[in-house]
Amino acid sequence: MPTELRVNGQVREMIRCPRCSADVVDAEVELRCVNSGCGTRFPIVNGIPVLLNEEASVYSISQVLQEDPSLATTQRKAMLLRWLPSLGKNIKAAANYRRFAETLANQSASPRVLIIGGRVLGEGMDWLANESGIELVETDIRLGPRTQIICDAHNIPFADKSFDGVVIQAVLQYAVDPDKCADEIHRVLGNDGIVYVETPFMQQVMDNYDFIRFTHLGQRRLFRRFAELDSGVACGPGMALAWSYLYFLLSFSRSSRVRQLLRMFAIATSFYLKWFDRYLVDKPGAFDAASGYYFMGRKTQSVLSDGELIRLYKGAHPIFLPV
Repeated sequence: MPTELRVNGQVREMIRCPRCSADVVDAEVELRCVNSGCGTRFPIVNGIPVLLNEEASVYSISQVLQEDPSLATTQRKAMLLRWLPSLGKNIKAAANYRRFAETLANQSASPRVLIIGGRVLGEGMDWLANESGIELVETDIRLGPRTQIICDAHNIPFADKSFDGVVIQAVLQYAVDPDKCADEIHRVLGNDGIVYVETPFMQQVMDNYDFIRFTHLGQRRLFRRFAELDSGVACGPGMALAWSYLYFLLSFSRSSRVRQLLRMFAIATSFYLKWFDRYLVDKPGAFDAASGYYFMGRKTQSVLSDGELIRLYKGAHPIFLPV
């Protein structure tokens, strides 16, 4: 008996080989590319197909097949810190996801949305996840409670124009080639499809897969093949300051025990800084000092020029344009 996938039949029909984009067929415990020149086999773990192009990814199938310790670590940290307030707050996410869903509903009776980085529910995404009229296809590079497909955003294993919407929240900092990921998102979106993205700016390095940060304009250029519906600060300067203070203290020790104490001290003495962000989030200065930004855009065939890009600056500093 073939392994039953977590995705429904319609989504299964849209799956393609991440190496050559050919169809894949079901085998006993794997999917196999039908292209004789490729023929790559992709294992299925607990109903989750592992669709990685190992030649073009920093991740390997063998990593996924091993027990993933990161979720357990996250849970242990949550237990240790559950009585402390959080250092940051995403001010805009919940309202943005509501608007994202409403925009999709106006375009399709039953929109299908690809979540990139969806092993757990993203901040503010509860309303979107509970919207019965929207089908979520939740993918990640790792196994997790909500993961339906393992894949890399550099090679999204779906046919062209498969989705009405794509969400990629706090993921692109882990991409070695964010432009390739943005192109892949554009490809799998249908005509007039909607993307919602959040990227970090003033945030410290999280792990050894953390590569890049984006200014507001840097994020906008990344999605230059999309018409902007909205963009702005998601996490403000208060959160950025609190994170910097935390990592300043963590710099003093490599001991896990000492670092845990430092983390608890930093949170207890700086959590209030995030409260300033509700006031600062839409200020021009916040665009220069934010912890992170969001962008919502509609797929187009036109490309935003770099000259047009520079004129979209929303910060507090003067703009110097050539005469």
